[in-house]
This record gives sequence, structure tokens and C-alpha cells, in this order.
Amino acid sequence: MSDHAQHYFVPQPSHWMIVGSFALLFMAGGAAMWFNGADIGRYGVLFGFALLVFMMFRWFGDVVRESEAGKYGKQEDVSFRWGMSWFIFSEVMFFAAFFGALFYARVLSVPDLGGLTSRELLWPDFSAHWPSAGPGFKEQFSPMAAWGVPALNTLLLLSSGVTLTIAHFGMLAGNRTKLKLFLFLTIALGVTFLGFQIFEYSHAYSELNLKLSTGIYGTTFFMLTGFHGFHVTIGVIMLTTMLFRSIFGHFKPDHHFAFEAVAWYWHFVDVVWLLLFIFVYWV
Repeated sequence: MSDHAQHYFVPQPSHWMIVGSFALLFMAGGAAMWFNGADIGRYGVLFGFALLVFMMFRWFGDVVRESEAGKYGKQEDVSFRWGMSWFIFSEVMFFAAFFGALFYARVLSVPDLGGLTSRELLWPDFSAHWPSAGPGFKEQFSPMAAWGVPALNTLLLLSSGVTLTIAHFGMLAGNRTKLKLFLFLTIALGVTFLGFQIFEYSHAYSELNLKLSTGIYGTTFFMLTGFHGFHVTIGVIMLTTMLFRSIFGHFKPDHHFAFEAVAWYWHFVDVVWLLLFIFVYWV
């Protein structure tokens, strides 16, 4: 076994996690002040966010330079794969909590409340059907239809999974043009998805009277789709980073885990959206 295979690269002590901690402190402290009426809090949030972005650029840049310098071997690759696997597992459990809340409200809570003998006295206008805002909400709303923007967004995300896979195959074959072209198409599809989601939210608020405050249906709808949209945004940023790295000549057929990690994440986002489309929009 070669010396490089036996050696596990340990980077020098870094100060970036301290910078990140201060960034989160400014964001949390600023948000607390902002929510309590102190306008100065918004500047704390903005400063903390800017500091966090700066930290991520510099820290991730250090990691990229270490990778391109050939300091990472098979042992590091295994560690990265385990790390990304556990990260995606944590994301699975994150969304499982929200899907669990949707299941509890839809299958257990609403029918149980509708079956109470005192329902006619407490909530005479409440009907135990889904979608429902829950008892005590008299304001009417319309649920989001599945066969419209949501179906179009499903097609967009499924297509983006295909284009990303083609880009991956292009890289494995050493075809840099195919890699960059289909990475760009994947990003374009993701950005288009986000644009349609913004349109969908505008339509929900202005024409359907569907809001975050619309009882249990509104909260589960916007929490699930909103957090998914946030993950798509993060994925688009990651894919854009991969595109720039590809343009600069990074990644080789036998050394490209950063690309694979982003691909894993994007395919996870695709699967979550399929579940959302089925259980939030369609069924």
C-alpha cells in the first residue's frame, strides 16, 4: 500500500467555524430584537447573514483548493461519502416530521374532532373533511389544485434529475462540453421551478385566500412546500458552484465526489417533491 493511501489528510486548525458561530449569533440576536420591535435587529440579521456567506465562500474555497491540490485520497473520499449520507438522512428525518404532522392532522386529528359529541355545540360550522383549516376557522379558502403549476413543477424537477444524470455521465466519459451544458440545463430547470413556486404562492394569497395562517391546512402546505423550495434554492446554489468549478477544469472521472454529493442532494429534493405532489396536492 502506498504512503498516500495510508495517510489521512488532517487540515490545519481553522478559524472559520468561530466566524460562523459569530455570524449565527448576530442573526439570532438580531432576529430576537427585530421580533420584539427593535429596528436595529434587522441590521444584526443582515450583518450576520453577510458574515455567514463570507465564511462559507472562504471555508469552502479552502476545501476546494485542498482537493485540487491532491490532498484527498480514498480514505478521505469514504469519510466524505459517510458524511453526506448522514446529512441526507438528517434531511429525510426533517421532512418526515412535517409529513408526520400532515398525516396526524389529516388522518387522526380532524376526524376525531369531527366525531366529538360536543362538536355541534362548540363548532357548528366545522366539517370533518380534508382539506380543512380546523375547528374555529370561519374564513373560507380554496385548496391548491394539483393539475396546474404543481404538475408543471413536477415535470420540471423530474427533467432536472435526468439532465443532471446526463451531466454526470458526460463527466465520467471525459466529455466536458456535455457536463457543462447539462449542468446549465439542470440549473435553468431549478430556477424555473422556483419562479413557478413564487407565482403559485402569489396566486394562493391573492385568489385562493390560502395563507400560512389558514389553520392546519395552510401551515402544513406552506411549511412543506416552503422548506422544499428553500432546499431547491440551496441545491441551485450548489449546482451553480459545480458549474463554475467545471468551467475552471475541476473534477476528473475518478475524482469528483463534490459533484456526486450535490447530485445526491438534488435527487433527494426530487423525491421529496414527488411525495409532496402526491400527498399535499393530489390525494
